[in-house]
Amino acid sequence: MTIGIGGSNPQQQLSQLTDMTGDISPVTALEYRSRIERAQQLMQQQGISALYINAGTNLAYFTGTVWHASERMVGALLPASGELTYIAPWFEQSTLDGFMVIKAEVVGWHEHQSPYQLFIELLAKNNIASGTIAVDESSSFFLADGLIQAAKTAGLGLDFVTSKPITAGCRMIKSANELALLQRAKDMTMAVHQAVAKILKPGITTTEVSAFIHQAHLKVGAAAGSYFCIVLFGEDTAYPHGVKNPKVLEQNDMVLIDTGCLLQGYNSDITRSYVFGQASERQREVWQHEKDAQAAGFAAAKIGDACECVDINARALLATQGYGPDYQLPGLPHRTGHGIGLDIHEWPYLVRGDKTPLAAGMCFSNEPMICIEGEFGVRLEDHFYMTEQGPKWFTTPSHSIDDPFGVEV
Repeated sequence: MTIGIGGSNPQQQLSQLTDMTGDISPVTALEYRSRIERAQQLMQQQGISALYINAGTNLAYFTGTVWHASERMVGALLPASGELTYIAPWFEQSTLDGFMVIKAEVVGWHEHQSPYQLFIELLAKNNIASGTIAVDESSSFFLADGLIQAAKTAGLGLDFVTSKPITAGCRMIKSANELALLQRAKDMTMAVHQAVAKILKPGITTTEVSAFIHQAHLKVGAAAGSYFCIVLFGEDTAYPHGVKNPKVLEQNDMVLIDTGCLLQGYNSDITRSYVFGQASERQREVWQHEKDAQAAGFAAAKIGDACECVDINARALLATQGYGPDYQLPGLPHRTGHGIGLDIHEWPYLVRGDKTPLAAGMCFSNEPMICIEGEFGVRLEDHFYMTEQGPKWFTTPSHSIDDPFGVEV
């Protein structure tokens, strides 16, 4: 039997988990203000007059204001020089104030009024009648189109562009506090992974396992429990994001569990693959190829080199073992990794074509999954961050197929 897998029950494992968030420090107002200043510096360098920040993770990143995007415009205008102003429905203003970390004026609109016209009036108040306006790249089309049409109606000489050079330019380099939050979130999910592995038994369903993972995340201090959860057994593990009708666990099945949580808005996202029972030679071989590809990607992460180098190196290792080529199956059908922070998938990406130079403070998943349809799949997903000396793991990669969590190391 694989070491650390099975032999326990949910009650016993939940009783052994404790809150891991007691010493966590939230992001301070001072850091939010420094992010706003950095955004304004980038705007001035790139000739951008103002930035529209929409509700969602960009608004949370720059202001600490957690608000979900909807069909109603809620956001903020940040001029290249000057003070930030919130825009929100009039009836939400009092509620919005309670969510703000960075306090600022709120301009409101009633339900029969146009928030886009209000935005144009706010630009005028900031003496912006021409120039370039960066619009939050996560905004829905209806919102961006509303701003563009309102500017045309007003006869203003405005150009609208994506905010990505500003938002990604700030967010893809994590501060020491962000790294600490990401580290703890991943520590929490690793504790959950080790606990859930021990409750597995023949006949257990993916629904039962997912429910335990949610409860376990609550126990370690994730306020909302699991942010997401993918549980797959046997042949189902060959499909990266699951199947319509998942099977129950059987002896000697490959197991794939991919899950994560949020801590102060920052994501964990970790996958473990192992065998429930005794690994066959085929499972053992493919699992080792996956581990070697993950290590090859990590080794290619060098300061100043393009992000794509990680993907290229991991994929090249797999090609030497007969996988692919490129995205063909059996092999790696998706990118090797993604950035992570307030969004579970964010810039930059570890994929061919992403020429972004690796820099200290960038954080990534490393998950060059091997998919063999009709048999099984293996995904080992850990995350690393870049330092001036090179990459550093947030979590220790799986030790071996026989002892995935290093219980006897």
